Amino acid sequence: MGGTSTDVARYDGRYDFRYELEVGPARLLTQALAIETVAAGGGSICRFDGGRLTVGPDSAGAVPGPACYGAGGPLTLTDVNLLLGRLDPASFGIPVDLAAAKAALQAVKGSAPLSDNALLQGFLDLAHEAMAGAIREISVRRGYDPSTYTLLAFGGAGGQHACAVADRLGMAEVLVPYEAGILSAAGIGAASIERQAQVQILRPLLEVDVAAVFGELDQEALALLALEGEGGHIHRRSLQLRFQGQSHHLDIEYEPGGISPAEAFRTRYEAVFGHWLADKVVELESARVVAALGQTMPPPLAPGDESYRPEALVKGAAGSMFAWENLRPGAAIDGPAVLAGPHATVVVPKGWQVLLDSGRHAHLRQISRPAPKAGQAEAVRLSLFAHRFEAIAQEMGALLERTSFSVNVKERLDFSCALLDAEGQLVVNAPHIPVHLGSLGVCVRQVVAALDLGPGDVAITNHPGYGGAHLPDVTLIAPVYVEGRRIAYVANRAHHAEIGGRRPGSMPADAQRLSEEGVVIPPYLLARGGLMDRQGIMNLLQKGPFPTRSLAENMADLDASLASIRAGIRGLEQLCHTFGPEEVVTHMQGLRAYAARQMQARLRTFPAGRYTATEFLDDGSPLQVAITLEEGRAHIDFTGTAPTHPGNFNANPAIVTSVVMYVLKLMVEADIPLNEGLMAGISLDLPEGCMLNPVFPENPDLCPAVVGGNVETSQRLTDTLLKALGLMACSQGTMNNLLFGHARLGYYETLGGGTGAGPGFAGAHAVHHHMTNTRMTDPEVLEFRYPVRLERLARRAGSGG
Repeated sequence: MGGTSTDVARYDGRYDFRYELEVGPARLLTQALAIETVAAGGGSICRFDGGRLTVGPDSAGAVPGPACYGAGGPLTLTDVNLLLGRLDPASFGIPVDLAAAKAALQAVKGSAPLSDNALLQGFLDLAHEAMAGAIREISVRRGYDPSTYTLLAFGGAGGQHACAVADRLGMAEVLVPYEAGILSAAGIGAASIERQAQVQILRPLLEVDVAAVFGELDQEALALLALEGEGGHIHRRSLQLRFQGQSHHLDIEYEPGGISPAEAFRTRYEAVFGHWLADKVVELESARVVAALGQTMPPPLAPGDESYRPEALVKGAAGSMFAWENLRPGAAIDGPAVLAGPHATVVVPKGWQVLLDSGRHAHLRQISRPAPKAGQAEAVRLSLFAHRFEAIAQEMGALLERTSFSVNVKERLDFSCALLDAEGQLVVNAPHIPVHLGSLGVCVRQVVAALDLGPGDVAITNHPGYGGAHLPDVTLIAPVYVEGRRIAYVANRAHHAEIGGRRPGSMPADAQRLSEEGVVIPPYLLARGGLMDRQGIMNLLQKGPFPTRSLAENMADLDASLASIRAGIRGLEQLCHTFGPEEVVTHMQGLRAYAARQMQARLRTFPAGRYTATEFLDDGSPLQVAITLEEGRAHIDFTGTAPTHPGNFNANPAIVTSVVMYVLKLMVEADIPLNEGLMAGISLDLPEGCMLNPVFPENPDLCPAVVGGNVETSQRLTDTLLKALGLMACSQGTMNNLLFGHARLGYYETLGGGTGAGPGFAGAHAVHHHMTNTRMTDPEVLEFRYPVRLERLARRAGSGG
């Protein structure tokens, strides 16, 4: 943990690596340590808006730095630790201004009825929750139990927070090196020299002679290492395995004569993703060998001298204070205590004990569990639960991305995941696709009205008459029951690049009826009591006048979506087990109420009155809105909008809700979850039969077409609302859909475009925006996954967006 962020990685005798990473806007295919980073460092700025606390993501940096630097900086985590007595001002190395830190705290606190200590402790708890979440990302979500590991803390601030983070993860041991603040510099001098050899294979595992592959790689890696010196050895052999058609692999260790790679892959896959695809081919993406010069780990240090109990320098607010550099090996200290050293500080909470080894490194172990905190401020609890809910939605999304087969999902990330309360009101979502997220609440409520969902049931639909967006967007919904009580729903929506229709890609530009756009799935039980109705959904996808062209890919992506749903259920069940169902339900309601207060406060800053705008589709169809603002409430009237469109530009109330929630979120200008609390105090007038609220009869042959409503009308409707409120100028007004295919495949893509300028800022070029938030497919992926050659990819200058 440093000044701006906390970095975490896992070591289990060997390092975890990743082979694709992002640096700024670039995605690089190169080896790097698998490090997860969160914006929680000593300089992370702490804020309180009266309802929720936030820590980061922005940092005070070195200039002006934390408030205690005396240069006019804001309240940061460093100030929080200082004010709580968890830092020794004499160990800073620079003068610190305690009065400036206190003044910054009072400026943040304002007139809130919170004690200083409660607010400071709340900021700490939030930071600890974020750090624990990063560790879960590299452990729990990859099938490893963090409670079986030791937490090694370094960086100047790592030791201040390590025990609190470990406690959240069930980790009972923490190690803080004496050189923790300069460990990266010390480590580079002690690191062993390694060289690696690798080969890309991209063939079914059963067709590859793995031993022969490693025989060649061993020789290549050792030859590279021989250029650095003598005495090298093979340190690690690994296979990168996945199912054929997936983009994300699992790294599988290989030992000659050990467990078979196929068996090891199945064990890891089931542990990480919770299911197995028996009908899929396991593909060997690549193989790697690492050769190392000399020993790869230093020998363990001996225990310290005979244990002794040192005397504290002083008794502080956070416990007894000790000068680390004055302690001998063997020093044993019970918390609460603080070890202040020249390069780092260690906070030893109550219930923990620290023992110094022969290198004066601090070994901490938990000797008793702390009692639950009493009287924690509601603003703190709400902020913590917001993080916990968001983490579950993000985990659902990460699992869906890693296990899907469709390029549209795994590469373009055209999917969304959300948590909803027991009434089907959207509570929190992972930051995915805006046109999906606002409509998920509408969809859940309409599907639940049509189907009685019990424990283990999962519903599926893509029907726009039940809150679907357009047919390629397939939604899965499941209730979460705890102790026989429904406490929530989880849902995801993923765009299938092919689901039938008159044209490959399932978005026929000339469609006039819903049935022409693909397979229509009214609310249907995909799983009952935990068992998937695989044959039933396969029958649905193959029936109708225009069945799917890619059944196998549809089914594989449904498996991924179902695994994501089950991960969301497990996450909420675990949350209820830890904190109790009542606490979870209370804070779902609290998050919605918080969003409602923020929205109403923002609306009051707009002068009361009537705000109107009209925009047109290319064929002249008008989109008309009149927004009446009064005393923190808004009535949005779409009277005057064109009637049901004869083509496929019809939207539905779910899409309109998405647009309205997105624009409201832009208005709030606060870091709040996108949830349906934003709609409290907002009323809509959607005339039945207009192109934003067409009638959907039961027979798909009689339903209006909608595919353009989701990708074109939604963008123009966003422009119309933004224009009425004067927030920014119009955008390109389209998602720039590109499709091609034939009888056996369909390809779908959205291209970026221009956004409008606003008060004090310019528009943006060539970017996905407003209702779409996807990637473009990389040229390399396009050519690898499809039988095409891309001749040119460029931004067209002067196109006007």
